[in-house]
Amino acid sequence: MFEWLSELAREKLFLSEGIHISGNKELIIDNCRRIEEYDQVYMRIVSGGLTIDIRGNDLKAYDFSTGGLVIRGCIEQISLTERRRRFEAEEKTEDKRKGEGVI
Repeated sequence: MFEWLSELAREKLFLSEGIHISGNKELIIDNCRRIEEYDQVYMRIVSGGLTIDIRGNDLKAYDFSTGGLVIRGCIEQISLTERRRRFEAEEKTEDKRKGEGVI
């Protein structure tokens, strides 16, 4: 209902996500909330309303305590997913399973 207001507040307070790419060697993500998965070839990060999946080789994370995150390594693929839609899709799948009596 008040999504437009929360979006406006995030923009004015500089709380929305920002992604800066330097070639395929460095990725800077602003307002990183958490790192969900992390190893040398795959990372899943939550930033603002996005889930960011990063694939590559020799991936390393730096400067998490600053509210942003720097990732260095050989970056091969970046996927962005809106968190609201991802959770809505998961909820629909669960509701469908409940209706079939499977969980």
